[in-house]
Amino acid sequence: MSEPTSNLPAILPTEGRHVLHLFYRMEQEPWQYLEAADRRKRRDGLARLVREIQALPDTQLLPFSMVSPKADLGFMLVTHDLQVADRCAKLLGEGLGAGMMTPTFSWLSMTERSEYTTTEAEYIESLKEEDLEPGTPEFDAKIAEFHARMEKYMKYRVEPVLPEAQEWPVFCFYPMSKRRSPDQNWYALPFEDRKHLMMGHAKIGRTYSGRVLQLITGSTGLDDMEWGVTLFAKTTSEIKAIVYEMRFDEVSFQYAEFGEFFIGIRMDVNDLCNRLNL
Repeated sequence: MSEPTSNLPAILPTEGRHVLHLFYRMEQEPWQYLEAADRRKRRDGLARLVREIQALPDTQLLPFSMVSPKADLGFMLVTHDLQVADRCAKLLGEGLGAGMMTPTFSWLSMTERSEYTTTEAEYIESLKEEDLEPGTPEFDAKIAEFHARMEKYMKYRVEPVLPEAQEWPVFCFYPMSKRRSPDQNWYALPFEDRKHLMMGHAKIGRTYSGRVLQLITGSTGLDDMEWGVTLFAKTTSEIKAIVYEMRFDEVSFQYAEFGEFFIGIRMDVNDLCNRLNL
């Protein structure tokens, strides 16, 4: 099996990482026609390929068993170089040999900062509203906490380290956009209005800290909608709860358009092969 690298010049973003979500259907009929030794060889080749990609510098690859017939297996790939993303995607698509895996859905996006992030000046104003004055020990402690929290948040948004499967086994992905209809045009709102609405939206998300991890990636100009939303949780109940509660937030019920939802179970490649009866 070919190595997942090439000698072509790297294509790097000015900031962030490329993110690929890839979902496939396993073609069981042609697979069953293969000799047992050939099936083992192909299975071992897929497992080896996954490990090779996971060992690449600045690259993360998560395998999933996808729940429901929308797809049988899936991958989430995070890497800096678009050349690596493209090469890995093509190798994964033929990981069991030609004709054994059929793509059912894919999504290309990039990690990015949020333009609606709270600034230090805005946070200082909120502290003043709490009667905390600059120069006091309480004020300085709050500012130090704010800097640490924002540094961690920005690091995760732009250079995420994906969580361990044992603690976060449930995976959910869906694309979304903001409405641009004449009577509900998100982009016609003044920036301050959009930021105010997004702050309320984010406040709901923070109540799920420790229960749901989310990564919002930008796909404007890269795929059919504007963002990709990846959620990791410990149970499907938490996924259902956060998506349901968000539906009542004005950002969602007034301006959000959603694509298909995909649910998967994270597992290592050997367990995935067993789940697929390879």
